Amino acid sequence: MTVVPEVVPWSSYFFQTFYHMSILPLLLLTIVFAWFARPSTREEIPPGFRNFQVAYLSVWSICVAADWLQGPYVYALYAAYGFSGREIAELFVAGFGASLAFGCIVGSVADKFGRKKCCLGYCAFYIVSCLTKHYKNYAILMFGRITGGIATSMLFSAFECWLVSEHCSRNRFSGGLLSYMFGLMFTVMYCAAILAGLAAQAVADGFTFGPISPGSMIYAGGYCGPFDLSIGCLIIGAVLICFLWEENYGSEGEDTTSTVEKLKDAFSFMVADRNTVLLCLVVACFEGAMFAFVFNWTPALDSKSIPPPHGVIFALFMMACMIGASVATIVGNTLKPNIRLMITIALGIASFALLTFVGEHHFLATSFAAFLIFEFSVGLYFPSVGALKSEVVPEHIRATMYNIYRVPLNAVVVGLLLSHISMVQCFMLCALLLSGAFLAVAAMQSDNKADEEKKLVKSV
Repeated sequence: MTVVPEVVPWSSYFFQTFYHMSILPLLLLTIVFAWFARPSTREEIPPGFRNFQVAYLSVWSICVAADWLQGPYVYALYAAYGFSGREIAELFVAGFGASLAFGCIVGSVADKFGRKKCCLGYCAFYIVSCLTKHYKNYAILMFGRITGGIATSMLFSAFECWLVSEHCSRNRFSGGLLSYMFGLMFTVMYCAAILAGLAAQAVADGFTFGPISPGSMIYAGGYCGPFDLSIGCLIIGAVLICFLWEENYGSEGEDTTSTVEKLKDAFSFMVADRNTVLLCLVVACFEGAMFAFVFNWTPALDSKSIPPPHGVIFALFMMACMIGASVATIVGNTLKPNIRLMITIALGIASFALLTFVGEHHFLATSFAAFLIFEFSVGLYFPSVGALKSEVVPEHIRATMYNIYRVPLNAVVVGLLLSHISMVQCFMLCALLLSGAFLAVAAMQSDNKADEEKKLVKSV
C-alpha cells in the first residue's frame, strides 16, 4: 500500500488537529518549568571543563536523538506492514528482552573492551536495527529488534560510564561539577526527544511510503523516514566519538567480590529489610505499566477521522515528561521522595482509570489528555524513585539489587504484552498495578514514621 503525503501550509500547521493545537501551549509550559529547574553550579569552572562539556554533550545529544527518532513510528510501521497486534507484541518483547539480557553484562563488557568502543558499538548495532525496518519480513524485523535492544542497553550505560571516568579519573573535576553535568545531560535528552518527535513527523509526512518496486518486500519513505534520519544521526555521532573522545576502561582489582556472593548479600539484605522488597514492587508495577503504555498508545489513538501524527504526539509526550522532571527538581528540597512518589503514582492511577473508562468509547481527546497526565507522572517518577533507591539500597550491592529489581519488572511486561487481553483490560490492569505500587510506598512511609518515632523515644 502506497501512502501519498499531504502537504500542509505553515499557516495551517498548528490548526490541523487538537494534537497540533496543543504544541504551543505545552511547549510554553515546558520552557517555563525547565527555566526554573535549569541545571546550575556555583563552583568555579576549571580549565578544560567547557571543552569536555561540549565534547560529551554534542555526542550525547546526537546519539540519544537517534534513539528518540525511532520511538514514534515503531508500532505504526509494523502495523503498516500488516502485522497483527500479537506479532507486534512479540517484536516489542524481543527488543525489551534483548536490552534486559545484554544490560546485565554490558557494564563489564564496556569496562574490559573500552567505553568508547562500546559507544561506537551502540551506533553500529542501531544502524543495523534501522536498516532492517525497510523489510516487510517478520524474521528480519525480529533480528532488528534484538540488535536495537542491545544498542539501547549500551546507550544508557556505556555513555554514562565514559562520562564518569573521564570526569573523575582523567580530568579530576569535582563531584559538584559531575552533578551539574548529569543535570545538563538529562535536560539535553528531553530537548532532543522533543525535537526528534517533530523531526520524525516532518520526515514521515514528507515522503511517500511504499515498496521500492511492485511486489518488493523492501519499503522506503513515510514511516521508514525517521529510521533513515536516525541512521544519519548515528553516523555523525560515531564520527564525533572517533575524533572527540579518548578511550577509557574499568579499573581492575577494585572489587574482588564474586557475582554469587553479591547475589547472596542482596537477597540476605532483602530478607532483613522489608523496604527493599516494597521498592522492588514499586519498580515492577510502575515501570511495567509504563512499558505497557509505550506499546499501547499508538493503537489507542488510532483513528480514521483524525489520523494520529505520531511524531507530534511523541513530542508532546516528551514535553509533559520534561515538565514532570522539572517539577520534581523544583520541589525536590520541599517534599521527601516517598511523598513525591505517592503523588506520582496517584496521578498514574487516575490516568489509567480514565483510559479504562473512555477506552471502549474511543474518545481521542480524553485519551490523549490521560496519556499526557501519565507522561507527566513518568517525569516525576524517575528523579523521585532514584532518590528513594539511594536511601534504601546500600552502595556495596546497588548494581546487583537494581538488576534483581528488573526480574519481576520483566515478568510484568511480558505478561501484559503477550497476554490475549484487550487494550481496555490492559489499562485496567495497569491501574491495579499502580494501586499496588501506591500501597507499597504507603507501607514504606509507615515504616519510616515508626523508625523516626523509635529514634525520638531513644533520644528522650
